Amino acid sequence: QVRLVESGGGLVQSGESLKLSCVASGFPVETHTMIWERQAPGREREWVANIMSNRRTTYAASVQGRFTVSRDDDKNMVFLQLRDLKSEDTARYYCYVQVQGTYYEGQGTQVTVYS
Repeated sequence: QVRLVESGGGLVQSGESLKLSCVASGFPVETHTMIWERQAPGREREWVANIMSNRRTTYAASVQGRFTVSRDDDKNMVFLQLRDLKSEDTARYYCYVQVQGTYYEGQGTQVTVYS
């Protein structure tokens, strides 16, 4: 059974950092494209970053240079390092994957940035 569990969110001041984690089970992260998305209240879901099976990473322009996505194949986990956080980064962050044609996401982890 595919399951994703995010953690690591919190309340931080602008300019600070957080590291989000996504524990995956039921499939190997190393052979799938893992996706991070976020959703702020009243706004549409926004794609944040990808890490592909070959470890190639891509980022939304809004986070390029501040966020880093990585993967630990042994632990079957994906991470999103958030640096220089801004108030506009406030959102619930979700780990997301497509396995055999079906999309799965976790419950998300809340990141709140105050000035």
